[in-house]
Amino acid sequence: MLIDDYVTDLRRSLNGPYAAKRDLVVEARDSLLDAAESFEAGGLDRRSAELRAVEEFGPVGAIAPGFQEELVACAGRRLAWLLFLSVPAIALMWALVWRVFPYDVHEWALRPDWFVPAARALDIAQLVSGVVAGVLIVALRRGADGRRVTRALAFYTWTLLGVTFGLSSLLVYGSHGPMGFSDYLPGTLISMVSYVVVGVQAWHALQCQRLTRPSVVAARW
Repeated sequence: MLIDDYVTDLRRSLNGPYAAKRDLVVEARDSLLDAAESFEAGGLDRRSAELRAVEEFGPVGAIAPGFQEELVACAGRRLAWLLFLSVPAIALMWALVWRVFPYDVHEWALRPDWFVPAARALDIAQLVSGVVAGVLIVALRRGADGRRVTRALAFYTWTLLGVTFGLSSLLVYGSHGPMGFSDYLPGTLISMVSYVVVGVQAWHALQCQRLTRPSVVAARW
């Protein structure tokens, strides 16, 4: 079928989140089938009806860029939602753990002077990231330049991960452990969740960066 061949070419020309790509291609196929059925009802044979439907829909080279921009914006929205939900949530979980962890008061009194400012800076960075992500979600929904916003969000995510890693390392160093935390089950579980979330954030940031790279075919998802 001509429509099937057209849809296959369109699918191969697009890169982006799998579900969004599938939905766009299915929507295009449904539109083509509806048009072909209409032409066939008007007296054309099936092949001629499909040919006319494809011709009126437009060449793949002309249609694909618009579809690709939608996929880029979709990737940006996914990363923004991920930051909006995960970063403040992880910060809250760690705050709760430190409130209930049975630490030694005298041991924590030995923390360096920069410990509390560093901890506050980490909290602020994480909460600000949630706000930034929320703003970008709204901006993408209101028609902002999806490619530019998505690329900026990818670099912002890499910066956030670097800042988070640096400040977290300082806090671990400044807290000298603390004693007993490595065997503390809630802390171990949240550490594992944090590592997974960071990995997912980094993966999505990498995909967004590749997807918006100029003059380079983005990696398939």
